[in-house]
Amino acid sequence: MNPLCCIAPVSLDHAVDCHQHPRILAAEPPSPPQPADVAGVLQKWVNYGKGWRSRWFVLEDGVLSYYKLRGGGGGSGEWPASTAAARVIGECGALRRAREEDAAAVGKQWKPFGEIHLKVSSIRASKSDDKRLYIFSGTKTLHLRCETEEDRNTWVEALLAAKDRFPWSLTSNDFGPVEDITFSTEKLRSRLLHEGLSGTVVHECESIMMTELLELHNQMKAKQQQHSVLVDRLRQLETEKVELERTVVHETKEREAHGYTNGRYSDFYSVLSGGSASESDPDTASQVTDVDTDEDEVTYFDTRDFLSVESLQSASSRRREFVTNGRNGLEYTGDSTLNTVKCTKYPFVKRRDKLPEPKEKEKPIGLWSIIKENIGKDLSGVCLPVYFNEPLSSLQKCFEDLEYSYLVDNALKCGKQGDSLMRILHVAAFAVSSYASTEGRQCKPFNPLLGETYEADYPDKGVRFFSEKVSHHPMVVACHCDGRGWKFWGDSNLKGKFWGRSIQLDPIGVLTLQFDDGETFQWSKVTTSIYNIIIGKIYCDHYGTMHIKGSGHYTCKLKFKELSIIDQNPHQVHGFIQDNRTGEKVAMLIGKWDEAMYYVLGDPGAKPKWYDPMSEAVLLWERDKSLNQTRYNLSPFAISLNELTPHILTILPPTDSRLRPDQRHLENGEYEKANSEKLRLEQLQRQARRLQEKGWQPRWFRKDEDDSYCYVGGYWEAREKRNWEGILDIFGQSSASHGWS
Repeated sequence: MNPLCCIAPVSLDHAVDCHQHPRILAAEPPSPPQPADVAGVLQKWVNYGKGWRSRWFVLEDGVLSYYKLRGGGGGSGEWPASTAAARVIGECGALRRAREEDAAAVGKQWKPFGEIHLKVSSIRASKSDDKRLYIFSGTKTLHLRCETEEDRNTWVEALLAAKDRFPWSLTSNDFGPVEDITFSTEKLRSRLLHEGLSGTVVHECESIMMTELLELHNQMKAKQQQHSVLVDRLRQLETEKVELERTVVHETKEREAHGYTNGRYSDFYSVLSGGSASESDPDTASQVTDVDTDEDEVTYFDTRDFLSVESLQSASSRRREFVTNGRNGLEYTGDSTLNTVKCTKYPFVKRRDKLPEPKEKEKPIGLWSIIKENIGKDLSGVCLPVYFNEPLSSLQKCFEDLEYSYLVDNALKCGKQGDSLMRILHVAAFAVSSYASTEGRQCKPFNPLLGETYEADYPDKGVRFFSEKVSHHPMVVACHCDGRGWKFWGDSNLKGKFWGRSIQLDPIGVLTLQFDDGETFQWSKVTTSIYNIIIGKIYCDHYGTMHIKGSGHYTCKLKFKELSIIDQNPHQVHGFIQDNRTGEKVAMLIGKWDEAMYYVLGDPGAKPKWYDPMSEAVLLWERDKSLNQTRYNLSPFAISLNELTPHILTILPPTDSRLRPDQRHLENGEYEKANSEKLRLEQLQRQARRLQEKGWQPRWFRKDEDDSYCYVGGYWEAREKRNWEGILDIFGQSSASHGWS
């Protein structure tokens, strides 16, 4: 063996003579590994597409590590041996640890996929969900969910305890110089001389040793300098983090001081992440686990450690605070215009909140026997029994799209304050909100008769709405709505087809929203499909691209994501706002058409991969969750649409949908009468095509040069005078005498 192999590394301040006593860095004996504090399975938010995924978390030496879970417990990398001594939180965690011990027994290794250092992190429990907690390091945010509230509290206590073991203020002593000691080379010299080496060779050996030790010493000094720089940077980050937290606390106190303590400040994902089928179905969840790839951890939420505190402070300064004020309006404060939009006050109108109790028991009927002969045909030509209808007509469904008309009111006020960007953001939210009422609705509305109308005078919303069926083949419905400071109109030719197991509905037509200042927005609806009409639970989905074209500075593009089999987060909507002057994207929108929509300022394409939208996301619209348990899953607003009071009965024209007998019988639960009336009216409706071929024209709408139907006016004036002269009694027994044949 070469005698130089027994020489230990030393460190010198400078080169010394071989006969001097150099100094060596004393190496600390390796300390035995400390057992992990806690371990267990937590659900971690990954991204919009993947939703919540289970991960194995281990807290050890102030570092929280998480590992991917692979079906039965296979994986790759290194698994910390000290986790065997960890205290496991939760029943799933105990089962998981048993699997890991079995895997370790056969030589399987595990590798952490991510780490969070609690020394520079904040731990907070969610106020809106008793099972969630958040860990924010200033550059990275983890959104976690436990099995129970007790598990959440245990995790929070363990994390805070681990964080307290480390000082808030780092000092240079954390990476200070190691104590120097001296040593002698006399033993080395004696050994070499004993081996019979000459004095010249011994001197050369000592010179080589000193040169190597000097190089090692210089390398260690460079590492020490890097450590000092790291300490200074960490100290700076800690100071900025504390200042940021103080700023947030200060802003919160100011908000409360201005009377916003009862406002709703929703977590960005309290809406986006809930209610997926996979979360409630363990079989589905286990099947989807294999799809979880490394890319999941990079997109959106597993952010890389490069986001600066300055960017977070900038996001805080751009944030807008929203406060819900009933269902009539919304108030927000934004610094883009330095103005405040006041909520619109409308009078209260008491409306019914439930449907009448059914008088008969509904009879089941085989759907396949009806549709098997109509596969591939136009839906409007297929006659279905009344059992497949809900007690609303397509005319009333048009008005249901305006349930959240307060968004248009807010858009009007934003434009008046010069904030065109906020105006189109509210218009986009309004366009998406029209689909919210379709979730859970398994029955189709009644197909209106030719000339059938519907009016809705809602002073509690500040709107007056009117619609009419203007064509039978093709089936076209036109509508017009007057708001306070805006108008909304459009026509819809809905083409539908049976495909055996599903129904596809393709809307044809343009919706127009015009404000009093002249700015106009136009868009068309996306495709709707209804699935499982034969076997399974019926559900609907909306998919496609919606272009909202504005006559002003901005346009919007929204993508309704089509539902897939493995999708854990259905009903997603993504989009952006584009500046017509520069072509740049100035804001992004994201949410779900049945729950809520949010916006984030800035170009989404310019955001880094690790960007977390939650730091800047602002709530635009949220669905009214006060749903009544009715036979048709109607919202409180939808329940009011077919209400017929004695006062309304005296002023309605004979063509209004509220007077349609089969629809009224269905609402009352008189199914036999409803079905017989539906057959009678459909027989009259078949004569309408011949009437249309003879040149019949709608009473309240006319075609313009763009082949679209526009409201010609006069309805509300005739209603005020109760003058319905010349209006057909299309629902009556004597309809034939009024010109149907």
